[in-house]
Order: sequence, then structure tokens, then C-alpha cells
Amino acid sequence: MSVRKLGMAAFRGLQLAFIGLVIAHVRLGWDHPAWWDFLPLAFAYAVLTVANRWGGAPDSPRLAREPVEVAPPVTGRWSALNSPADRTPSHGIHAHGQTYAIDIVAEPAPGARPGFRWFRPLARRPRDFFPAHDAPVLAVADATVVRAVGHRRDHLSRTSLPGLLYLMLVEGPVRELAGTGHILGNHVVLDLGNGTFAAYAHLRRGSLTVREGDRVRAGQPVARCGNSGNSSEPHLHFQLMDAPDPDAARGVPFSWRGIGVPRNREVFEAPEGAAVLG
Repeated sequence: MSVRKLGMAAFRGLQLAFIGLVIAHVRLGWDHPAWWDFLPLAFAYAVLTVANRWGGAPDSPRLAREPVEVAPPVTGRWSALNSPADRTPSHGIHAHGQTYAIDIVAEPAPGARPGFRWFRPLARRPRDFFPAHDAPVLAVADATVVRAVGHRRDHLSRTSLPGLLYLMLVEGPVRELAGTGHILGNHVVLDLGNGTFAAYAHLRRGSLTVREGDRVRAGQPVARCGNSGNSSEPHLHFQLMDAPDPDAARGVPFSWRGIGVPRNREVFEAPEGAAVLG
């Protein structure tokens, strides 16, 4: 087992210990200083930091890799969020192999995508975000499927202030404790060869067209965009890694052929057949 994976297991265990101590303190009246309850939480983040350092932060000069050029995983008009073109790690942490991950949302026309609202509606149905919801997701290269999970539910959007607070303060921490699979939701991991793996997350339940062990060709649909896992609205989370298990993997930088790496809020057009032409 890798240092990074052991670190993630210890991180989750210490978080559970923190919750257990708080419950015991409140419900059982244990007579000890309140700050003791937070010791496991402090140790948890210390372990995560050490595991990332020993396991090697992927953007350190020693481990830096040239971007791997692959085809775009979608077609049509999209915009980028949490882009590694603006910062790394793009999602704030190296964990789950997401140092160079990117989120993309469909932008069929200016103003067509439902926007953030302070209070109402509290949530929207996934199909309100058409065409992001149910958009085809494509293999970025000829590859072998090494992970394929498609049974998790698609939930309502979290695009209001109460919804986002619920996602960040309740859903997110619970999914983190439950494991990476609950964070990614329905997901596919492809082995591209040469120690590079592509991960697609938050896919629609029941939309996967591949199984583990299948060979796929560049441009072949592997699933459809959804809103499963730790997701605020239907979108695609895409990343390259150096291992098939996100808990053990380091992120690998990517570049989409003909597009590069879109910056935050940059709208880009991925043409039909781009994967095949590459």
C-alpha cells in the first residue's frame, strides 16, 4: 500500500475519532478539557500533510511532468471552473489525484445555464441543466477501462446559498469520511498507457457504456454527464493521474488537443471528431 493511500486511511480514521470524542463529551459527559476533542483532527491534517510530502507532491520540481496531450472529453460549447491554468492544486488539495483536475459545465448559449441564486429556488432538478446533464463523455485516447462505477444516484443541484452551505458543511465532510468513491460519484478511470490514467467523475447513474477491462477508442462515448457525488450541479470533473486509484495517485498535468487548458470561466468550443482527428 502506498504512503499516500495509508495517509488517506489514517486521515479518515482520525476524523472519525474526532467525531466520536465530541459525541462522547456531549452525551456521556466525559470530564476532560474540550480542546482534547480536537487533537485527532489536528493529527489528521498533520498526517495528510506528511503523506503528501513523503508521497511526493506532484507539482514539486523533483516530480514535475510535462503535460500529457489528450483529446477533449466532450464536444460543444463549455466553460471551465477550478482550472489548473489558474492555480495548482486546482481544487485546493493534492488528495484524490486532483492536483491538475478541472471542472467543466455546458454553456449552450450566454445566460442559458441556470445561475446561482441566494435563496430560491433552493435546488433544481438535474434536467434543468440540459444539455450539461446527459451530455456524452468521450474517451480522450485509446485506452483500457480500469474502473467503472455507475450505480450512485444523481441528486438535486446545490446552486443556492443554503444548498452550497449544506454541500460544504454536511455532504462534503460525510462523503470525505465515506471514501473517494462517494466524492467522485459515478466515475470511470481509463488506462492511457505510459503510467497515465484519466478519471471522469460525477457521471449520470446508469449511463456508463463500458465495463472494467473494455478497450475503448479515442472519441468513443463512455458515459454521460450527471450530478452524482460531491457535485453542486451537472458537470464533468476530469483529471489525469499516475495510478488508477485516486487515493494513491498523484495528479498529472494535461493539455486538450486544439484547446490547451481553459482558464476559469473561459468558454471554449470542442468540435465534433476532435478526439478521432488527433
